[in-house]
Amino acid sequence: MESFRKVIKGWLGKALLILFLTPLALVGIEGYFSGGKSEDTAKVVNGQDISKKELETLTKTFKEQYLAYANGDETLLNQSFIENKAMESLIARTLLLQQAEKLGVSLSDSQIEQMIAQQPSFQENGKFSENLYSNYLRSVGMTSQALIANLRKDHALKMLTSTFIDYALVSKLDIEQIANLQTEQRTLHLASIKLDEYKKNINVTPQEIAAYYNKHPNSFKQVASVDVDYVVLTPANVVPTNTQVSDAELQQAYATFVDAQKKNAKPVVKHILITADTRSDAEAKKLADDVAAKIKAGLSFTQAAAQYSDDTESKSKGGLIDAYAKGVFGDSFDQAVAALKPTEVSAPIKTQYGYHLIETEGASVKLPSFETEKPRLMAELQKNKASNAFSDKVNALNELVVGSDALDVVSQEVKGVSVQAVKGMTLSTQHPVLSDANVKVKLFNDDVKNGDRNASSSIQMANGNTVWVKVRNYHAAGVQTLAEATPRVKVKLTEQKAIDAAKAKIQTALNNFKSQPAAAVVAQSKIAFEQAGVFARSQGLKREVERAAFSVPAPKAGMWSVTTASLPNELVVVAVSNVNKTTSSALTNEQLGELSKLYQQLRGQQELDDYTQYLKAHAKIK
Repeated sequence: MESFRKVIKGWLGKALLILFLTPLALVGIEGYFSGGKSEDTAKVVNGQDISKKELETLTKTFKEQYLAYANGDETLLNQSFIENKAMESLIARTLLLQQAEKLGVSLSDSQIEQMIAQQPSFQENGKFSENLYSNYLRSVGMTSQALIANLRKDHALKMLTSTFIDYALVSKLDIEQIANLQTEQRTLHLASIKLDEYKKNINVTPQEIAAYYNKHPNSFKQVASVDVDYVVLTPANVVPTNTQVSDAELQQAYATFVDAQKKNAKPVVKHILITADTRSDAEAKKLADDVAAKIKAGLSFTQAAAQYSDDTESKSKGGLIDAYAKGVFGDSFDQAVAALKPTEVSAPIKTQYGYHLIETEGASVKLPSFETEKPRLMAELQKNKASNAFSDKVNALNELVVGSDALDVVSQEVKGVSVQAVKGMTLSTQHPVLSDANVKVKLFNDDVKNGDRNASSSIQMANGNTVWVKVRNYHAAGVQTLAEATPRVKVKLTEQKAIDAAKAKIQTALNNFKSQPAAAVVAQSKIAFEQAGVFARSQGLKREVERAAFSVPAPKAGMWSVTTASLPNELVVVAVSNVNKTTSSALTNEQLGELSKLYQQLRGQQELDDYTQYLKAHAKIK
């Protein structure tokens, strides 16, 4: 079972991440949109427009997904890459939808309506609820026809893509080979040779450094970085002189609290809805006028709602709209609510849902007493006083920093604060202060790139602290010069020469392992091997050691298969004394079936990608 888990956690599991992410970019995109089409066109695919609104919406969705991986740090995102990914996804989706239509892959209106009716979220007491369905459409701002059209597209796309993903052909031999690779176990013996002694007499010439630099130009590309000084001020560094709160301040805070509670209280809104679903618009308008006249003549709003309203959810409640919120029924409805006096009934108001008669009641507010709120208000006022003292201190220090173009004025004014420096700070460098998104914007903006080396104004960090920064040097993205690269190349060449020297010293032993019993070679060579244990792939070995261990052939009885792996300042001699290839038989039929399903989906996704690329190659895209 443990071996099977390694299959999922290893390279195959990582590759399957593509499988589960890519369909999200193709299926269900329609749900991100509100149905409106932008006049501007981002791309035309076989005569069909992809609007800028669609591109903008999907780009935003992808950006939010990537931000989750980047812990909300927008400076780490490549905006052009995200936008290109969104565009490629929209093109692929459009091509697949066009192909689905060409092949006749679609559901009828009746099939989709049946699917909607069977949705549990639209059912009440086991039956389809027109009211729940209407509320859903209202909440997403769509008509029933638009929803059906979107569902038709999504299901056509799902049916087409599932043809590839769910029915890819996978042979039994493929699965056996994958299982064997992942579950194979090797008995390892390791010896470590430290390189310090070999490095003592090594000399690297300028000619060697230049030759390496010229031969490996891509190795010396660098991202933008800065050498920066910074100083941080925290609220703990600033002790407020007075946090006492007077009775007058408490009374004023309570009065402000009361005003806010009253202002934020939502009105009670009732309505009578007359729709044009079963009648013409003119008939709906006439009926709404008639009901308004009856209310004016003495019929209560509650009675009128129960008798005439087409909103089944509210009619039994006297027309009461539970948890009324602006925007649900549109601007004209909200404007009428705002204009009405308590108990006043509006004239018929037309929205996309029909005609409404609206009545409002003043919002009732239950206010806690002053004594009940006093402890909370006291703590809040004390916190505000401390915050204000910190803000005042920041403002005063900011004038000193900007005026003197120096950071040490902060450390001179505040005890316990010091100026610190960091070299080679990049956008991806993890640093407790400089990695704050607000700080990185100051370190890598256009002014800095163009030579600004002045101390910054105060920068508020996400955790509430304040920092000032001063960029000393800006290193542009590009390729390092030979002079800049020389130290790193010298270290690299010194390491490689030490490795070569260490290998040369044990080369005779490495050759002997190919033809002589392992025990004899170990005794002769004096290489200090240690039994490392039995390992499968992805089981905790360092990557270089694992690659070496699983690259050599299985040894004959009494022999070892031996190679080397290079680690920083260390040469590791890797020996395999036994290979167990029978462990895959320990997998149950259920586990093999799950592995087969995963591999089939991976193959299916690859075939779908190939098919999409084929359609793209034969499409007119401009």
